[in-house]
Amino acid sequence: MLIDTHCHLDKLDLSPYSNGLEGVIDAAYYKGVRQLVSISVDLEDMDTILGYTDRDGVYASCGVHPLHTDGLLTEESLLKQYAKNPKIIAIGETGLDYFYEESPQIHQAQKVSFAHHLKAAGKLGLPVIVHTRNAKQDTLALIREHGNTETAGVLHCFTEDYEMAKAALDENYLISISGIVTFKTAADLKETVRKLPLESLIVETDSPYLAPVPHRGKKNEPQYVSDVAQYVADLKGIRYEALLEATAENFHRVFSRAKADHQLQPSC
Repeated sequence: MLIDTHCHLDKLDLSPYSNGLEGVIDAAYYKGVRQLVSISVDLEDMDTILGYTDRDGVYASCGVHPLHTDGLLTEESLLKQYAKNPKIIAIGETGLDYFYEESPQIHQAQKVSFAHHLKAAGKLGLPVIVHTRNAKQDTLALIREHGNTETAGVLHCFTEDYEMAKAALDENYLISISGIVTFKTAADLKETVRKLPLESLIVETDSPYLAPVPHRGKKNEPQYVSDVAQYVADLKGIRYEALLEATAENFHRVFSRAKADHQLQPSC
């Protein structure tokens, strides 16, 4: 089963599709996508994101992106409230980003918010979707201090080194690969993917960002996860179908609220 494990349905360009979001999801279906996860970056948009999950095979997360500085969490109640919805299958996107944000004060606020996400996820029995850039040591330290290895989570859109990936695997985390792996500049990431065990990997688009080759220069969308999956399969030297089987098994093992038999169907 092909799954786009990380996309932002509320931010997609719908102009090419006369029937809007349904057209985007149908396009993904006809490229083989059977499930997708619409990722929250701001709790103020949760009602919109949850509205997309009425369609079978569409799930969501709840959380606050580390660069959403106005909404960084100081407590856990809203996460717990939204997570009561059975279509919420993960907490996040959360984490640390020191690449775009250099302020030590904001770094501290990110760490507080991240810790609340990790603690809430552990109490709720849900995995955490982690964004991390230029914050390797702090990210791993907080996962070890506040995370739950039984429910764990995923380092999404992974671009860090093999050592960080291996440390995350030791905490029972998955590593999610986006279209970045197809870029000419991603030699180190390609080598990391070759080294990582197949049972540690899932794939994503992070659409509308980071469209994979051969779609560079276009707005990304969930259907292009098939290109990411094919590229990862080629790097691993396995059949495309084997990559889909393994990544789907990995996803459903960690994101246990997502049911494998609940799959996308065409809208008409």
